[in-house]
Amino acid sequence: MYCVADFCLIPMGLSDPSVAIYIAECQRVLKKSGLTYEMHGYGTGLEGEWEQVMNAIRDCHDAVHKMGCPRIATDVRIGTRTDREGASNAAKKQRVVDILQKDESRPA
Repeated sequence: MYCVADFCLIPMGLSDPSVAIYIAECQRVLKKSGLTYEMHGYGTGLEGEWEQVMNAIRDCHDAVHKMGCPRIATDVRIGTRTDREGASNAAKKQRVVDILQKDESRPA
């Protein structure tokens, strides 16, 4: 089953409040996964087959633990559709952009 997910991996139990090195490692893991992904300010959008997405999130956990992080909390939102093809994150964003562009072309 194809899914789109948004996840925020939160390294915990560290002396340094910056988590950038751990998030960078997750981005390396995701690049190797071959899945479509996009980092944003508070997480990463990820899409692909359900099992691959879940494996990629698990692989991010493994990589961050291997870096010495003792604890990780992750928030995940997942969406699936069976009523149409091509429900990617990019397609969803483009739909909103298209609607907003119509607003701009209307006379005030």
